[in-house]
Amino acid sequence: MSDRPTLKGRHASVSEPRLVRWLLVAIALAFLCVSVVLPLVSVFSEALRNGVSAYIDSITDPDAISAIKLTLLVAFIAVPFNLVFGVAAAWCVSKFEFWGKSFLSTLIDLPFSVSPVISGLIYVLLYGAHGWFGPWLQAHNVHIIFATAGIVMATTFVTFPFVARELIPLMQEQGSDEEQAALSLGASGWQTFRRVTLPNIRWSLLYGVLLCNARAMGEFGAVSVVSGHIRGLTNTMPLHVEILYNEYNFVAAFSVASLLALLALVTLAVKSFLEWRHADELAAKHKH
Repeated sequence: MSDRPTLKGRHASVSEPRLVRWLLVAIALAFLCVSVVLPLVSVFSEALRNGVSAYIDSITDPDAISAIKLTLLVAFIAVPFNLVFGVAAAWCVSKFEFWGKSFLSTLIDLPFSVSPVISGLIYVLLYGAHGWFGPWLQAHNVHIIFATAGIVMATTFVTFPFVARELIPLMQEQGSDEEQAALSLGASGWQTFRRVTLPNIRWSLLYGVLLCNARAMGEFGAVSVVSGHIRGLTNTMPLHVEILYNEYNFVAAFSVASLLALLALVTLAVKSFLEWRHADELAAKHKH
């Protein structure tokens, strides 16, 4: 009997008048329209301003095709690497206690605290013509800066926290009881990972890979420093958009930018799907 007034009081303290709730919702929707919807509409409207044929010509231009291919290649290399690193780092941090664990966690967060431009500059100072390893690389005809290798390295650096940071909290919450039980029953380490650990983390893993891929394709700052902006060779899609815009070729710039906008929309759709499937799976577990 004594708890009921307390619960009612708590409910009353968090409830707001209907006018306040509607006002907060209206402010949130207005903010989303101004910051998200209107920019997307303007991108596609500018891209199609001269018609569909001009849009197709812009995205099938040889330089645009080269930028698209390079962007896909960089993501194809960087994302799997970060997938392996993220799972290994999350496994170490969440399942074991070792000296330097906090230092490893700090290093994982490093790209979030360092400007991408600074990270690109670090690669130039290390592997550029006048960098620490530049003379040795030139002597052996190895090209990193102003080449695809440098773009891949810079993109990998700025994107490697995404998978790990999605997995670490989940794996810490799950603990290691199931893995220890599987090992005690005679399962090998690989069998334990494949049949116990991986099914428990698959939704967060897919979500982290999705975010990593979106960031890899849209990265600008670090790639801009190490690429050299060589048209048709080292320009990714964001860099190609910048060049077209600076040349006042707005239709072509927004046409290529619309592909990145479509990537963002697909990312949001897949993200919502993964969250929905994860919620359904949790609800099914609670039922059983």
